[in-house]
Amino acid sequence: MGNTGFFLLLRKKKELIPLVGFVAVAAVGAVSACVYALVSKTDVIINKSGNPEPWERVDPTKPRKLLTLYQQWKPIEELEEVKKLMK
Repeated sequence: MGNTGFFLLLRKKKELIPLVGFVAVAAVGAVSACVYALVSKTDVIINKSGNPEPWERVDPTKPRKLLTLYQQWKPIEELEEVKKLMK
């Protein structure tokens, strides 16, 4: 019932149609960005109890940023030794 009033308002005031379109596109974009980050990014965690140390799964050679310029990764020797001792 509420939708018919909304569509009647849009039919009566046609200047609101672009505004509703822009808001709808922005909402779809925001939701899709959140879903994309949830699915593809390793730094977004839903289940903390399943993997208590999720940063161990992150590949340091794979860039995490949208655009990475002139980045070179070299392993830290001390950190690698500590990882070997912890295992």
